[in-house]
Amino acid sequence: MIPPMPDLGPAVSTVVRRCLQVRPGEDVLVIVDAGTRAIGEALRAEAAAAGADAVLAVMDERATDGTEPPPTIAAALKACDVFIAPTSRSLSHTTARRQASDAGARGATMPGVTDDMLARVMAVDFAIMGARSRAVAGLLKEGSSAVVTCPLGTDLTLDLSGREGIADDGDLTGPGAFGNLPSGEGFIAPAGGDGRIVAASLAPLGLTDEPATLTVAGGRIVAAEGGLGPEFLSRLTVHGEQGTNLAELGVGTNDRATLTGNMLEDEKILGTIHVAFGASAGIGGTVSVPIHLDAVVLDATLEIDGRRVLDAGNFLL
Repeated sequence: MIPPMPDLGPAVSTVVRRCLQVRPGEDVLVIVDAGTRAIGEALRAEAAAAGADAVLAVMDERATDGTEPPPTIAAALKACDVFIAPTSRSLSHTTARRQASDAGARGATMPGVTDDMLARVMAVDFAIMGARSRAVAGLLKEGSSAVVTCPLGTDLTLDLSGREGIADDGDLTGPGAFGNLPSGEGFIAPAGGDGRIVAASLAPLGLTDEPATLTVAGGRIVAAEGGLGPEFLSRLTVHGEQGTNLAELGVGTNDRATLTGNMLEDEKILGTIHVAFGASAGIGGTVSVPIHLDAVVLDATLEIDGRRVLDAGNFLL
């Protein structure tokens, strides 16, 4: 029996009317590719119903997360008031997205979003999730170092000095506001780090059949063993030294998210840690490169300047 299609109406309305607060007369750009066109059409229709002049732009699927969109779409991003990007690959860490935000456009990227995910994860209690995200971001901002461990052998120390903690709390109403939807994390671009990460989910490869062990030294991933680890590393190293940059430390804060192998959802799971490599310039780092790939750690313990934030996957704030 084929399961019924989820009702996207409430989630689409939440994206357009609550998270982005689209207003009459605004120029709204919805960016899709072939695999996400149906969700994009629903978002465009909702923005039009809110009184916006809403346009759907269809592009070819990008090669990897972080690959730039075509120049025509980059130009449209800088010209719009609001952008929504439910695409197969992430535009979050592209120069085009960053320039749009710098120009004052507010927007959301939704890489790999599915009907089921959107309907389910957007049903989170935004007040609770937002408070968690802001609490984590505040500690990351004020902290100088973080230590991540897990029962499978993760042991990673990160330098947070001089970097800004960011709350992905779903509030995208201010000029230049930007985030993922579904939302739910606090994150930072570390200044450096050393140690070992044992990951269960790797973007864009999905769930690894055995844990992948990633070795970080001097703020770069230098080795990967087990499961999908070697393939993950190869996708980064093809972009040279910058592709191996330690780009992000994030803490999931959304209790509606579950482990699926889809990174947009997996990195939001309450009580998980994710670490990304590649581009960091869009989130307060210094590296611009056309790739940004995440790895999720389950049952994580996190301490920021000695204060325990997670204890074996239990959120303590």
